[in-house]
Amino acid sequence: MTELRLRIASSLAAVPAAAWDACAGAEHRTDHDARAASSTCSLTRDFVDNPFVSHAFLHSLEQSRAVGGHSGWQPHHLLLEHPRDGLLACAPCYVKTHSRGEYVFDHGWADAFERAGGDYYPKLQVAVPFTPVTGPRLLVRRRPDAEAVRAALAEALVDLTRARRLSSAHVTFLTEAEWRALGELGFLQRTDQQFHWHNEGYASFEDFLGRLSSRKRKVIRRERRDALSGGIEVRWLTGKELTEDVWDAFFAFYMDTGSRKWGRPYLPREFFSIVGAAMGERILLVMARRGGRWIAGAINFIGRDTLYGRNWGAIEHHPFLHFELCYYQAIDYAIAHKLKHVEAGAQGEHKLARGYLPRTTYSAHYIVHPGLRRAVADYLSRERAYVAAAAGELAAASPFRKDLADVEQE
Repeated sequence: MTELRLRIASSLAAVPAAAWDACAGAEHRTDHDARAASSTCSLTRDFVDNPFVSHAFLHSLEQSRAVGGHSGWQPHHLLLEHPRDGLLACAPCYVKTHSRGEYVFDHGWADAFERAGGDYYPKLQVAVPFTPVTGPRLLVRRRPDAEAVRAALAEALVDLTRARRLSSAHVTFLTEAEWRALGELGFLQRTDQQFHWHNEGYASFEDFLGRLSSRKRKVIRRERRDALSGGIEVRWLTGKELTEDVWDAFFAFYMDTGSRKWGRPYLPREFFSIVGAAMGERILLVMARRGGRWIAGAINFIGRDTLYGRNWGAIEHHPFLHFELCYYQAIDYAIAHKLKHVEAGAQGEHKLARGYLPRTTYSAHYIVHPGLRRAVADYLSRERAYVAAAAGELAAASPFRKDLADVEQE
């Protein structure tokens, strides 16, 4: 590894898309492969399994100035290059002056450190901004020495944190394998949970409902019926169907939800046009129309075997429409397109009753100051035990039938 050279890119414009995506696990797909993956998609270029670590998605954030500028997210992407073989590994990194838009909360750590006279910001964040979705964070090209290169990239994160006099480095929503490897390098380990749906080879939504308890089946059928009462119709839009008029409508929905949740939504209107043009075949908008106008919508991104639900909003509020667009339509789409999973975003125990089961998420934290490190390590030890216990309790409350005796005539 002595030949590897570390470089920092302040913009993905300086990194060739093909080189970045090769590290992110891109596979070249033919038109036949693309049609097999999704009948509505036409993937004619390299396909990155997890769309959020693709060059197209991350660069769209930069081009729209969702990151950079005065956002508090300064791109600081870590690149490991070989003089002969080019880019071997990379990580989406940002120097941050706040803790917003991360979904792994460290505000308490920052407050405690600053009350003790320390400077918590700036810090280094290895993440996909505004996106609480598990995926690889230490991106390495496929090669025989890939694990050694990945270890060198992880060590470079520590070196960068210390060299730039940053308080800490935080790798969020990484894979479990990366989490364990970083733990061996001295990163503190944190867990949380989300609720994901898994396709057990269902032939239809009714087939899925047949696996739930009788009471849950009845509740979901009623919710779906009530959500679409009053003449509401739902459409799936992707690819060339994502016109500027559609994005205008969806952005109004996004602003309504974002203004209520965060005060200032993270994504500007330009982001949706840019990302739609860059990777529209990877986007699914589930849109609701009533009386000839769009009234609500949810945006999803399509992975190799997973549908990722992201943002939703509405300008008219109807009972259960949120559940219909974000959860039930996503299940319908996954079944129709033979996707194995639906990840419907962060938090939300209400998803459990709708067939989304608890799954552990991971983050890893390198903290420079010994005193803060000891305090956080103690806190995380207790938090991991709590998360594990809570996951067990939630799993016990699964809506799925415990045995076949639960089936009844309906």
